[in-house]
Amino acid sequence: MTTPTEPTAPAAPTAPAEPTAPAVPTESAAPAVQAPPPLSLPDAFTAHARTRPDAVALLWHERAVTYRELAETAERERLRLHTLDLAPGEPVGLPAAKSPEQIALVLACLIERRPFLLPSPQLAPALLAALFAQAGARHLLTPRGQGAPALPTLARPAPVPTLAAGTSFLLTTSGSTDLPKIVPLAQAAVDRFTAWAHDTFDLGPGRVVANYAPLNFDLCLLDVWATLAAGGTVLLIDPAHALNARHLLAQLTRHRPHVLQAVPLAYALLAQAAATQAAGPTTELDSVEHAAFTGDAIDARTLAALPALLPNAALYNIYGCTETNDSFLHRLDRLDATAALPVPIGTPLPGVRTLLAAPDGTPVTGPGHGELYVSTPFQAAGYLDRSRDAGRFTTQPGGAGPGRRWFRTGDLAVRDEHGRLHLTGRADFQVKVRGVAVNTAEVERVLLAHPEVREAAVAAAPDPLTGKRLHAAVQRAAGSALNSLTLREHLARNLPRAAVPERLAIHDTPLPKTATGKVDRKAVLPTA
Repeated sequence: MTTPTEPTAPAAPTAPAEPTAPAVPTESAAPAVQAPPPLSLPDAFTAHARTRPDAVALLWHERAVTYRELAETAERERLRLHTLDLAPGEPVGLPAAKSPEQIALVLACLIERRPFLLPSPQLAPALLAALFAQAGARHLLTPRGQGAPALPTLARPAPVPTLAAGTSFLLTTSGSTDLPKIVPLAQAAVDRFTAWAHDTFDLGPGRVVANYAPLNFDLCLLDVWATLAAGGTVLLIDPAHALNARHLLAQLTRHRPHVLQAVPLAYALLAQAAATQAAGPTTELDSVEHAAFTGDAIDARTLAALPALLPNAALYNIYGCTETNDSFLHRLDRLDATAALPVPIGTPLPGVRTLLAAPDGTPVTGPGHGELYVSTPFQAAGYLDRSRDAGRFTTQPGGAGPGRRWFRTGDLAVRDEHGRLHLTGRADFQVKVRGVAVNTAEVERVLLAHPEVREAAVAAAPDPLTGKRLHAAVQRAAGSALNSLTLREHLARNLPRAAVPERLAIHDTPLPKTATGKVDRKAVLPTA
């Protein structure tokens, strides 16, 4: 790999030095993020609309929406809220179909201090209905002129949980066939996060930030909401075209964003589109100064393509959960062919505390493996349904710490001799095959290392003899003749025999996705 060119102007933020002897728990050396910015997100947006009304707030396809236009639409939606018979603190339901009008509807709720549930519109109608019922959202709102989805009528739980004062966003965890968990975020926590994002990625007037993630993703707290709070411009990528590599590259080339945050899949698509247009006038995204990948592990092939694709960008790996928001930031100052994968998740953000816990719950000191726990200034106090907190929101493992609230991530990590953390898989991805412990995430990593594999998913099915049977599916590259025999040989060279999947399906089309856009591992399993 080559070394990425450092951004020229403005200078990228300097990542904190990697700790050499991390304490347990560890905490960023920077001062804790305690106070929200002088203005909260809704007040900051309103101020920009008043003082800079003609500045562009949103770019949507070829349409530019000014702060004045967005504020006027939000005000009309705010007045509509007043026509509803809403009790104080009662949330409304907003299926998160991305559009300028939907963003105005969210802003109306923020300005009105009205909590809102923002689930994926791709969830099954029964799941959406169950989520709205659980939150006590009697009113499902869509932008004016747009029809609301037809949902089945479900009995509401009794009693409906009471939201804490100051709650704004109600996000949801992934969930594909199961009911997602509802994650309430206090506006003060959101404001602390937007302040961090503003300072770290130099958000503000004149800056364009690309938003790839669907509107229900917590990634939008940076891409959309922190950008609008800072007075910048959000380039909205339409989810209907998010997997169209040429469209994605064309949007970024045309609108020249300064900041890009996306899942590794988006960067893989950009690299693919750039490679096929190498003979064109330019295949570089030279406007990007900060490029962050998050939400999943990046593969070596995509990582190697980034310095050429983003010649002026500082590259970052961001780690976080919906429940805690971003927790770690790692800046890749040098890339070379010997760089270890997975990429380190880096150092804690200001005010974030973190620790590794051994299987018996005791903290791991120094180098070693364990499950990752975090506590952030941006996190939820717990799920809306507190009965689902068990095993996730907890006190410090080992009982040695104060009464601070911790989140058990379920992610397994290793701390190296330099104090850097690397994710190694999920606790719930650990299975036994013929008595051998196998991490299905590691099998996926090896599959993705094959140069002709574009996507991979591995799942385990119960087996009365072997304990678990592994099933895998991959999408091969366009024009590839990759077959299961060749791929099994690749796996056998890099994995123990028990970790080679029993069933291996090869596809020429993208693998099925969950409602949140990740590969649906459950779809790998046989239906009968």
